Amino acid sequence: MSFLRRPTWFAVALTVAGVLVFTRLGVWQLDRAAEKDELLRRYAAASEAPVEPFASVAEAPPADRYPRVELSGVYLPGHRYVLDDQTRAGQVGVHVFVPFLPKGDNHAVLVDLGFLPREAGSPPRLPPVPEAPTTVRGLYVPPPGVGVRLGGDRLPEQKGPDKSVVYVDLTEVAADLHRSLYPRVLLLDGDPSTIYAREWTPAVMPPARHRAYAFQWFTFALAAVVIFILLHRKRRRPPHGTP
Repeated sequence: MSFLRRPTWFAVALTVAGVLVFTRLGVWQLDRAAEKDELLRRYAAASEAPVEPFASVAEAPPADRYPRVELSGVYLPGHRYVLDDQTRAGQVGVHVFVPFLPKGDNHAVLVDLGFLPREAGSPPRLPPVPEAPTTVRGLYVPPPGVGVRLGGDRLPEQKGPDKSVVYVDLTEVAADLHRSLYPRVLLLDGDPSTIYAREWTPAVMPPARHRAYAFQWFTFALAAVVIFILLHRKRRRPPHGTP
């Protein structure tokens, strides 16, 4: 004989839906943890990788790694894109992107010069960009992810050499430059002579936290089953003759 009372269809449907939703959310968090593990692995591997020619990966960068490259050329004058509301080690500041034109090339690559903290709540003063031909080296990676755009960067409305952006969209930057851009950005290697901070650990939620959230969702799924059982468990009848 079953130890459960016959449940209503609504109770069954509600429990099944809850278990499916909670389980799916748990699996999604595990997938996100795996993505973050892979992202951190790529950055760690890139920091130890040998330098390779930029031309070999410029147009078609490998999907499974972030190569370290070296290229010579000049920074394009009069263009700096300031990515605002960035954080590093508890400080709020900006990342400064400048287009770089490789020698003998018509396509530019957007270079992340690094992080500068705000000064007493005000935007930092940006040092001048080198004008002479130079050689740069760094990681060739996808541009920062774009979240909710909330109206966009409005680049055409901004005048002057420094333009504030809330996300990095290479298509919009290329239109503003009137020049084609390569599909990734360059994160410059560290340099003790610069005021820019260049520690390229991705600012993402740690994989362990995603796994903790996954455990939480799986616990909710189990709790839905337990609650269903407790609500529909048959009560034991008292012995015959018990007052």
